[in-house]
Amino acid sequence: MLFRQLFDSESSTYTYLLADLTTREAVLIDPVLEQVERDTRLLEELGLKLVVVMETHVHADHVTGAGQLRERMGARVMASAKGAPCVDRQLKHGDVVRVGQLELRVLETPGHTDDSLSFLCDGRLFTGDALLVRGTGRTDFQNGDPGQLYDSITRELFVLPDATEVFPAHDYAGFTSSSVGEEKRHNPRLAGRTRDDFVHFMKSRQIPPPRKLDVAVPANRACGLTAPADSQSPSA
Repeated sequence: MLFRQLFDSESSTYTYLLADLTTREAVLIDPVLEQVERDTRLLEELGLKLVVVMETHVHADHVTGAGQLRERMGARVMASAKGAPCVDRQLKHGDVVRVGQLELRVLETPGHTDDSLSFLCDGRLFTGDALLVRGTGRTDFQNGDPGQLYDSITRELFVLPDATEVFPAHDYAGFTSSSVGEEKRHNPRLAGRTRDDFVHFMKSRQIPPPRKLDVAVPANRACGLTAPADSQSPSA
């Protein structure tokens, strides 16, 4: 399997490229509109055919490149049935997305947003904004719920093998990846904390909403096919 972690510095967003080297079919997870040219150029350089774009949730801090990639390359866009209505396939817990010989298993992990998904492929876990490296996504908009997020992480993600690699949708502190075992031991919001502890902490946070919230959410419900705003801020 070919695997690449790509970064958008303005929104601190990670986009992930996975490809089956036998069929040369590829999937992009959480593409960013401003990076569509970079991503299409990389696919062409590597001789890959983009067949699927997967979204972990309706993002609030950047506009997705999913719609443009679908128009340019014919890729099918996939996301939660609870999220953007523009997608080609609505995903639910337990679904498997096949790209060549790759299999991406869908885990519903709501709490950051009600449509949040994580994807598991060959020992790599793509957690969106549910679980970050030494953090979690915020829960104060888009039907977020701190108790639900705690349950998603502890019941769906932390039951996976400790060696499972964790790749989040964002990072604001210079981390690129982690592991399930590492986050169980060292994530300050979760390690040694009860569900009540977590809920209290998340509800006590006083942080401004993402500056792009009002533009990004409706744009992403349309797969990004609307004009983006100029300013962005972290949403986790």
